[in-house]
This record gives sequence, structure tokens and C-alpha cells, in this order.
Amino acid sequence: MSRAAEAVRGDRRVDLSRRDVGLVELMDDPACDLDRLERTYAAFPLVNGVVAGWGRVYRELLRPLLSAERTLRVLDVGSGGGDVARWLVRRARRDGLRLQVVAVDPDERAHAWASRRPEPGVEYRCVSSGELVAAGETFDVVISNHVLHHLDDEARESVLADSERLADRLVVHSDIRRARLAYLGYWLGSLVLDRRSFVRVDGLRSIRRSFRVDELRAVAPPGWRVVGREPFRLWLLHETPAPGRGGAVSESTAAGAPQAVRLPGGGRA
Repeated sequence: MSRAAEAVRGDRRVDLSRRDVGLVELMDDPACDLDRLERTYAAFPLVNGVVAGWGRVYRELLRPLLSAERTLRVLDVGSGGGDVARWLVRRARRDGLRLQVVAVDPDERAHAWASRRPEPGVEYRCVSSGELVAAGETFDVVISNHVLHHLDDEARESVLADSERLADRLVVHSDIRRARLAYLGYWLGSLVLDRRSFVRVDGLRSIRRSFRVDELRAVAPPGWRVVGREPFRLWLLHETPAPGRGGAVSESTAAGAPQAVRLPGGGRA
């Protein structure tokens, strides 16, 4: 049997009609093998570069807020190995724009691995979003990558409430959109990835745990917008209409930076 045929056969056995929240990703186990976990972090730049769509997030949502005169402060919640944070600051630097990302993860293993990969413009912290709220911190933009599907209902509600408090301008939680073709494609594509990591097993489990557009809309709090993007992406967005708590965005607006970014579906930030 060919790999493609085997993938189709295996895909048909998987129930993708609903979220499989009973699945636990291997990397979420505090007792998981550290070497395999670190190999998983090492694979994230490749995997996220192919599937996560941060180029589009940057172009459509972040770049209009950036300026060459003032620094935009972004909080990356649940940053894992920090690859998204590093990619964003490098892209902004290439465009001649000023961006600082604070990449936070309460998992000491993720923080330790990311901290060994310093990047100008990226600060790593081993804290939760709730701790930042308690400390009274705010940022211009709050983002996350592939975090929502990991969380149970209570944790998701807490992270979204924290995000609203922490963001002066915009929140972008980007995640996978569950679909049969996404599962099949990842099943095939991940065959070339490091088998000594968790990235293949956990990637397939992530798809099974992830939302569809209607499912995420049903649980999104008031004021949040859910946008489906191809291929197989979900954006959960929240805007603050008036940047009233100060910060780099207000200063850059005064310096002539764009005053608003058009959100998908007609919203503005």
C-alpha cells in the first residue's frame, strides 16, 4: 500500500466531525522525554514556517501598526521555543521597522530552550499571562500561535480575559482550523520530520483537538471576532477601539504611523 493510500485509509478511521479534547499531546506531559521535547522545539521553525501563516498575520495585521520611529511592543503568549517571536522581529528589522517581542511561557523547559537562542528585540520570560496582568503590564499587541487548542474551557477563558487586559490595541490568537484535508496533508508531510521528536504525533493530535470556525465562534466571548483563513487557519481577534493607555502605538501615531488597521470582516484596530 502506498503512503498516500495508507494516509487516506487512516484518515477515514479518525473522527474529525468533532473536537477530540480527550487527546493529550505528548509535549504537554511534564514527565515527557526532554531530548524528544527539545527536538520538537527545534522542528517548530520548519513546521510553523510551512503551516502557521505568520507572514499573512504580519502583512495584514501587524505591519500597519509598525513604525520606523517608535517601537511596537508585542506579547507572545505560550511562545514555546520562541521561533515565532524571533521570526517577527527579524521580518520587522528587514523592513526597517521597530518591533520588540516579549515571549512568555510558564513551562520552564520551553523557557530554558528558547533562552539559549537569544535574538535582538526578543525578551524571554517564564511567566503566565495571569502573572503579567497581576503585575499591571500592558503591551500594544498580544499574539499566540497554536495555543487555543491546548486549553480546556476554563484555561481558554482565562487566557482570553488576560489578553484583553494586556493588549492596548489588538489581540491575535492564531490556530489550526480542523479539516480532513489538513489532517491528511499533515499525515503525509510529517513523514519527513524527525521521528525522535513529538512533532508528528502531536501535530496530528493538534488537528484533532482544534476548532472549526463555527465551534470557535460559539465559545468566543463578546467582542471577539473569528476569521477563517486558507489554508486551514483560524484567527481569534480582539480590538481596542481607542488606544487610551499610552504606549508605543500612541506615540507612533503622533509621529505619523498608520492610525488604524483594517481587520478582516470590517473591524478596525
